[in-house]
Amino acid sequence: MTRTLLVAGTASHVGKSTVVAGLCRHLADRGVRVAPFKAQNMSNNARAVPIAGEPVGAGEIGVSQYVQARAARIEATTDLNPVLLKPRGDGESQLVVQGEAVGNYESDEYYDEGWQRAREVAVESYERLAREHDVVIAEGAGSIAEINLHERDLANVETARFADADVLVLCDIERGGAFASLYGTLELMPADVRERVVGAAITKFRGDRGLLEPGIEEIERRTGVSVVGVLPYEDPGLPAEDSVSLPATGETAIFGEEDAYEERVRIAVPRLSRIANFTDLEPLANEPGVRVIYGPPETVLGDGDGSTADAVVLPGTKNTVDDLLELHEADFGDRLRAFDGPIVGLCGGYQMLGERITNADVEGIGDRETVEGFGLLPVETRFSSKKRVERVERELQGVGPLSGADGRVSGYEIHMGETTPLEAVARPFGEGGAATDRALGTYLHGLFENRIAREAFLARVFEDAERARPDGSDRRPGSTPYDRAARLVSDHLDVGTVFPVSDAEKS
Repeated sequence: MTRTLLVAGTASHVGKSTVVAGLCRHLADRGVRVAPFKAQNMSNNARAVPIAGEPVGAGEIGVSQYVQARAARIEATTDLNPVLLKPRGDGESQLVVQGEAVGNYESDEYYDEGWQRAREVAVESYERLAREHDVVIAEGAGSIAEINLHERDLANVETARFADADVLVLCDIERGGAFASLYGTLELMPADVRERVVGAAITKFRGDRGLLEPGIEEIERRTGVSVVGVLPYEDPGLPAEDSVSLPATGETAIFGEEDAYEERVRIAVPRLSRIANFTDLEPLANEPGVRVIYGPPETVLGDGDGSTADAVVLPGTKNTVDDLLELHEADFGDRLRAFDGPIVGLCGGYQMLGERITNADVEGIGDRETVEGFGLLPVETRFSSKKRVERVERELQGVGPLSGADGRVSGYEIHMGETTPLEAVARPFGEGGAATDRALGTYLHGLFENRIAREAFLARVFEDAERARPDGSDRRPGSTPYDRAARLVSDHLDVGTVFPVSDAEKS
């Protein structure tokens, strides 16, 4: 019989994704057939994976479930995240069911028209996973104590019920109020779901655990729930699920391991309001000496202390048109055209680098037919309602910012719109993408996960910055993010109490 654990939280960004990934790798290392699951996700960070039960085709799931599948050492399919909501702005989201976009809904429309079908699909996906695995580790969404949503909380309440799941509740102490948050969450959970709670864990703790003991003892006395772990503030390096981990619009954040190597180059990324698939940049931030800076378009090319960026990457976006209009309002185009380092545009960023976008009202919230791009690539994008979702391999002929990167690369495409050249231009991916000596655009998400592309780009960045690149490329040799997540969980969470491995192995 399959056993299921729901990792729920008192709020968003409390570490649910990391704990699920860590548990998946911990159990997989012990020979347990384990699968991650998230009934409903809300994120613009997606990956293209096979559609469950279909011999061909690809669909979208949240990036965290893709990462968790790798931790579990299984192939990701759309069953891992059967319902995905991709926010478009102004209270509207694109609804993706079993990997395929089915329409755009405001929240009340979704709950009135789409939620019941979404629940049915989620149950079907869970049942398929349960038939094929000993253990399912489900991830909740946000807080499990949202009393206004209890009758339609698919990722938390409904999952606990239809999966007959035990529940582990996480609370984040970094922001303060952890004990109050945990106590209030347990009090506000539906009674039948509250009975399923097998423990609670405190995450992101810094300092001496002994200082927590009086509070732990009191919360256990008041609630009858054991605190089965205190996880320190450690980042194993897993891709983030959503933009909560990024700075708010108008603020700046720097990603990269500060203590490992001296900072050598800076890659600027404008913080778009509707940024999507920003995990494309994490392989760069993981390289020694590289800092990836997310910041306001007004300041990101010069971060306020007088220094300038060495390269620019325009990331993906859930709404290219409206983010492009915001960048125009911030005069980002003038700053970008004046920048003399290498520039790469990924997906929506590629579309922005072109001369213009036509049929723009299909993508944007307004009714504008044409929006001018930044004019750094001689291409034009025309939007239509058709969406492309596909895992791809391309033969890369390195030119421009990827000069020297000749070889095969793989990734995935998730986009609307078709981009065509307006004049002769280098096509580094065959029929896809475009490049000049200075700028390159591509629809290929995951580009920098390919070593040849990543190293070629950084070699160009370091060369242009007139600095030598450090030797080596692995910050922590012999240790993957999945292994680090597993150690974080196994070292600091009483897994034997919450989820005895022996029980799972007997199933």
